Amino acid sequence: MNSPVHEVTEPTLPRRLNGVGGVVIGGDYQGLGIARSLGRRGFPVCVIDDEHSIARYSRYVTHFVRVKNLRDEQETITAVLDVGRRLKLQDWILYPTRDETVAAFSRHKEILSRWFRVPTAGWDTVKWAWDKRNTYKLARELGILIPRTWFPQTVEDLGQIDAAFPLIIKPAIKEHFVYTTKAKAWRADSREELISRFIDASSFVPAGELMIQDLIPGGSGQQYGYCAFFKAGRAIGAMTTHNIRSHPPQLGRSSSFVESIDLPVIEQSAQQFLRAINYYGLVEIEFRLDPRDGHYKLLDVNARTWGYHALGAAAGVDFSRMLFEDQIGENVQPARARPGISWIRLATDFPVGILSVLGRQSSPWAYLKSITTFNIESVFSFQDPLPSVVETALIPYLFYKRGY
Repeated sequence: MNSPVHEVTEPTLPRRLNGVGGVVIGGDYQGLGIARSLGRRGFPVCVIDDEHSIARYSRYVTHFVRVKNLRDEQETITAVLDVGRRLKLQDWILYPTRDETVAAFSRHKEILSRWFRVPTAGWDTVKWAWDKRNTYKLARELGILIPRTWFPQTVEDLGQIDAAFPLIIKPAIKEHFVYTTKAKAWRADSREELISRFIDASSFVPAGELMIQDLIPGGSGQQYGYCAFFKAGRAIGAMTTHNIRSHPPQLGRSSSFVESIDLPVIEQSAQQFLRAINYYGLVEIEFRLDPRDGHYKLLDVNARTWGYHALGAAAGVDFSRMLFEDQIGENVQPARARPGISWIRLATDFPVGILSVLGRQSSPWAYLKSITTFNIESVFSFQDPLPSVVETALIPYLFYKRGY
């Protein structure tokens, strides 16, 4: 079999723990945040990616490997094991940054654990986050509020949905929808549009995986998050957040401006869910505030690092480091994020902000203040500037690959 490794780069940094480090699967800004978290403390970092990667240009990355395919489960496992053996990354800690990688690591945890430390939870746990049919079923059993949701099998089943429009069509399993549409969900403003969109989506999403959901009114500002390093039924590190802006503005696929806040009500629901599935590791749970009844409703569970996880380090909770320390047997000190710390992704927030100003959802001065007083930018760093230079050059490529 041909080797899945295309290229390897190995800058030199001081090493700790006899070379034990982190293996980051996915080298976009999320992976870059993990690399910086570990690298600043002298831990070596290997980034594996199947796309053009900004993280490879970070001064904190000691190895970079380009592989053919990280979307196919078996190819991912083969490639990661091959890289580990070639580069002698025995006992290094795996950090997946994409949902399909989480699923692959979870289902193949036993074989991966022969070479790596695998903090990804087992499939008996991950299945409750991977498939929203499981997520919402468990949430209902636990009494956790969710938006009204239907799971039609056929077009004929749409006639049984007794709800006012607009509604949204979204996948139970993200990868079968997002990579094709470059969108998180589709909006339908009429029954005719719902039928048309359902038929379109059914052409590339497996039968039974499409959901119809009530669209909770409001924009990105209705979105909230619970983030944690969770272990043995409790949060060792915790942060609650307000997702003030997302890209695109409606049905945003990724956060573009987020602030840490204090919101105990979603913590209670999130921790109840995580205890029920015996969760271990890093996690983000998304909620949406429904202005019609004032309740926060669970939308999604991400069993991995999330796009804005670097906000935690700025607010006093370095999630990536906490997981690393726990995996190597160190005593991890509990931490809670300070409220009022902000994170921005300028590459996507700027177009969102301009649209909000033009649409009069925000004043020019309010938006200008937000982009001049933030605490941390997703990519730019004076200590590690090259990734931001590369990202600027890659914007056309990113727009083509991901739709932003």
